[in-house]
Amino acid sequence: MANLAACRVLVVDDSPLELQLVSEGLEEAGFMVDRATCGREAISKAEQNRYEVVITDLMMPEIDGMGLLTHFAEKSPDSAVILLTGYGTIETAVEAMRKGAFDYLTKPAKLAEIILVVRRALELMALKAENVLLRSQLQERYRFDNIIGQSQPMQEMYRMIQRVARTDATVLILGESGTGKELIANAIHFNGTRLDRPFVPINCGAIPEELMESELFGHERGAFTGALRERKGRFEVAHGGTVFLDEIGEMSPKLQVKLLRVLQERKFERVGSSRTIEVDVRVIAATNQDLEQAVASGKFREDLFYRLNVIPFLVPPLRERDGDVPLLVHFFLRQHCHKKDLPLKKIGKSALEALQHYDWPGNVRELENVMERLVILTDGDEIQVDDLPPRMRQTKPSDSPPLLSIGNSGIDMKQTLDDLESHLILEALEKAGGVKSQAAKYLGLNRTTLIEKMKKREITYPPT
Repeated sequence: MANLAACRVLVVDDSPLELQLVSEGLEEAGFMVDRATCGREAISKAEQNRYEVVITDLMMPEIDGMGLLTHFAEKSPDSAVILLTGYGTIETAVEAMRKGAFDYLTKPAKLAEIILVVRRALELMALKAENVLLRSQLQERYRFDNIIGQSQPMQEMYRMIQRVARTDATVLILGESGTGKELIANAIHFNGTRLDRPFVPINCGAIPEELMESELFGHERGAFTGALRERKGRFEVAHGGTVFLDEIGEMSPKLQVKLLRVLQERKFERVGSSRTIEVDVRVIAATNQDLEQAVASGKFREDLFYRLNVIPFLVPPLRERDGDVPLLVHFFLRQHCHKKDLPLKKIGKSALEALQHYDWPGNVRELENVMERLVILTDGDEIQVDDLPPRMRQTKPSDSPPLLSIGNSGIDMKQTLDDLESHLILEALEKAGGVKSQAAKYLGLNRTTLIEKMKKREITYPPT
């Protein structure tokens, strides 16, 4: 409930007695009240103050209650207007509600009734304000620049989101598990033209096949055992907004046919009903499967694949996002320390190097889970290599030499060995900062031997 003392109410009536009775009653109930004896005075006061609620008589000279209703609808649409009249008709009430009045009361209205209507108006306004705030927070959370990453693949992803978000095109998001496909779907919706409408996700792999049709399209009362009342499906709930079909590759062939019709015609029927429902939704689908292979094997409909694959997004795995691991590590450290009300922990240099060299088969989701665990379990204020899970403690790539294989056409062994030796010499020089004596030690050679090999292969440092 809003703070009544902070809620300003304007009472407008050309009858001094009515004006006094209503105003004093509202003041005794705890409201801050201003008074106006005519429409012009009410407009003048509204130019100087903001009113949450306006209570006005309908029949007044010059500017009547309907005129004030029109004025506030245009100039202060957040104000709730309540009309009072001693000449109530159904036609007038309907007209008032059509023009945006919050309520319409017939005189003599009881003071308790007026106060109740004012409280209801304030509750509705508070709810609307809360919805606006929540929507704003969702937009902030899912701004595409809040998707952490500065690598080249992620820069390309940001540009794609910007270009696609403002369209209604169907999007298919592809990528390994844990890469953030739902985050991308949210970013597309909340940066697009449908951001004020619902974003409705459904995991096609988490709901049993026999229940999925009802989840998507709803059902009528008595359509099946347990259907005690009618229920809207996800597509109906999402009308005007976006449906996100996660793990679309898990959808059964039967439902693939029904989904194809929705994509083609924007129509469906609830389970147990013959009434056709039309919907306006944007569809975003996601999967970690190879849908083209699923089409080839007959597990996924080819026509549905092409309907979904209007704009494909390929979310890069974390191992291909060069330089993004440190950004994500520090982000998740701050996030989970804040959530758990703990002092901010640091990450040691060797621990960070180990995390950078790890392959991350679970991608960003795996990294977040690891950082949350480390925040909870690490005793000190800095995370060290020994604090990491054993599989992640390697601080540099394996020292094992790359294995060479001989193809069907054979191999030029001399050239291959020469190339390998040249590569190792350059790597040693790089590691030694160009100091030949130190590079020779790295290679297990005398300095003169290294110089001879460099001359023989025409190697210079820095390379020209």
